[in-house]
Amino acid sequence: MLGKIYRWSSSWTGTVVIVLTIIFFIAQAFVIPSGSMKNSLLIGDMLFVKKFSYGIPVPRIPWLEVKVLPDFNDNGHLIEGDKPQRGDIVVFRYPGNDSIHYVKRCVATGGDIIALKDKHLLLHPSEGNEYVKENYKDYQIVELNDKLFVVDPYRKDHPGIHNDPAVTRDGLQPYQLFDMLPIQIPEGEFFMMGDNRDHSNDSRFWGTVKYKYIVGKPWFIYFSWDENKEIRWDRVFRTPSSIEKDMEGKQLEINHKEGIY
Repeated sequence: MLGKIYRWSSSWTGTVVIVLTIIFFIAQAFVIPSGSMKNSLLIGDMLFVKKFSYGIPVPRIPWLEVKVLPDFNDNGHLIEGDKPQRGDIVVFRYPGNDSIHYVKRCVATGGDIIALKDKHLLLHPSEGNEYVKENYKDYQIVELNDKLFVVDPYRKDHPGIHNDPAVTRDGLQPYQLFDMLPIQIPEGEFFMMGDNRDHSNDSRFWGTVKYKYIVGKPWFIYFSWDENKEIRWDRVFRTPSSIEKDMEGKQLEINHKEGIY
């Protein structure tokens, strides 16, 4: 039996079936195309995405984006699983064109209320004021309409999150980068933002992401090179969380390109 399995797996048919099974249900390779997640993820980072982190998405043929099976549950997943949590880096399909993949950080989940004030993210978790008092003791907290909001709740744990001081209120920049009135996230949906806050095309511009668009979570970087094709060995076989630990307490030099990407 083992011999038959080995011969089958060594054949073209067996190889294709095994590779597609891995891509459909376990892991898929992605390349970071833009700088919206600097410095947590960089342009040229090639990573594997863990596709079973949030359930099993309906499989599609790579590059063609053709669904292999119907969406039986009408939620984009064959098997429903855990949902993205606050602070997770998430790979998802862009709601405006589900053949395009985006990578952003989940900053709010269903029931949360968020707002922006002078580029500062304000979060009122769905668990309420007592939850804020208990879990955000070391954070700046402000009160709005009897609700407690945490100011910039993710920057301490995720040092890649930053703003570009060159982006100012000069009348040329999108207002979404600076202020947003409080909104409540619908249940089963998620508000995504890039760590490169002033250059990220994210939920501030096109709204929340439904669970059916969620694909998975970055697993580890298997290769990385910069725009000059020089290999960044310090990022190879690293997880995003281990890279974040390396950034703690360091002054990061970031060259920003103009625009939203």
